[in-house]
Amino acid sequence: MMKKHLLTFLLVSLTGMLVAQPVLQWKYATRGRVYAKPLIHENRLYIGSLDSVFYALDKSTGSKIWEFQSDGAIGSSASISGKLVLFGSADGNLYALDTNSGQPVWVFSSGGEKIKDIWDYYLSSPVVSNGVVYWGSGDGHLYAIDADNGKLKWKYKTGGIVHADPLVTDSVVYIGSFDGIFYALSADKGEEIWKFRTVGDAYFPDGEIQKGAIIDKEVIYFGSRDYNIYALDAKTGRGRWNMKEYGSWIIATPLSWKGNLYFGTSDTHRFYCLRKSDGRIIWSIPLNMRVYGSAAAHEDIIWFGCFNGKLYGVNYATGKILYEFATDGCKTNYSSVYQENNEFRSNFELYGKDYLESEKKIHSLGSILSTPVIENDRIYFGSSDGKVYALKLK
Repeated sequence: MMKKHLLTFLLVSLTGMLVAQPVLQWKYATRGRVYAKPLIHENRLYIGSLDSVFYALDKSTGSKIWEFQSDGAIGSSASISGKLVLFGSADGNLYALDTNSGQPVWVFSSGGEKIKDIWDYYLSSPVVSNGVVYWGSGDGHLYAIDADNGKLKWKYKTGGIVHADPLVTDSVVYIGSFDGIFYALSADKGEEIWKFRTVGDAYFPDGEIQKGAIIDKEVIYFGSRDYNIYALDAKTGRGRWNMKEYGSWIIATPLSWKGNLYFGTSDTHRFYCLRKSDGRIIWSIPLNMRVYGSAAAHEDIIWFGCFNGKLYGVNYATGKILYEFATDGCKTNYSSVYQENNEFRSNFELYGKDYLESEKKIHSLGSILSTPVIENDRIYFGSSDGKVYALKLK
């Protein structure tokens, strides 16, 4: 019997090639789907679940240290500010909990949450910079809140839901909204510096911006529901380039790694590597489901999760699938959606009249909407089967 520290055994991937499987170290079961990106801090893993509970787990063993019950599903990832851990909830509140006890130190209430549609999975995750918490809300505002006491410093009203994560750098906070506008605001006062409107599309004219952006060498990168990924000049908001993925939203926040961008698509079911300087396609690989979470890099392997319940590790230069791990939901329910050739079953229709039932079946696969986090030789992520997973990579 193979010992856990030997890492892998071989299985057959989507491409029909033999790939290696990382070894499970532990898993923790919540009572709801887990969309959030785990937060690793010191010896703990912090994460929220759609069961409305926020968990502090031992990162080595997965044992629960404490839990906190909010009044709404938690689709927000967490941040640390000193001895506080912060996250947003569908109850419209931003919570600051004591990291030792799990008890609230302060709670900030927005004007209330709002969900666009069933594919609006995430809530805005708080970002802390210079003692200020920046956080978006379904009420359309970006908030700046004092991290010590939870008091409002300023707020900025957009024309749509704000579920993207703020990006703060060089005294500027960048944020996208479901109004299809990407904003650059002064971090100290919330004054507008510039704004950029997405192109829009015949089917999605608003060009909604659902998730967060990244910045690399004074260029901002983000995706939109108008099928585009954009590169903007961070100083002026002028476009550098855009790539249109016809027929598919680009929800995932891209990963920047060694001169390229890595991200998955929604309905075209692909994972891309683009040259960062001009958006030229280096490679892409076909999948059989969507990718909404961001990717993570470790030793030239790009790791990302898919709605099919599988975590993939691919070669950064070629896109060759080297590793694959299936969640418990995937192992149990894969055959309810897919045939042996990894294509949809003849009786499964993704966007038919009964699309809500189809969406439930997809999530029964243990879909991975959570962005994986890698520390040393472990990778951590959440899943729609309600579990948090820790895998060994070496």
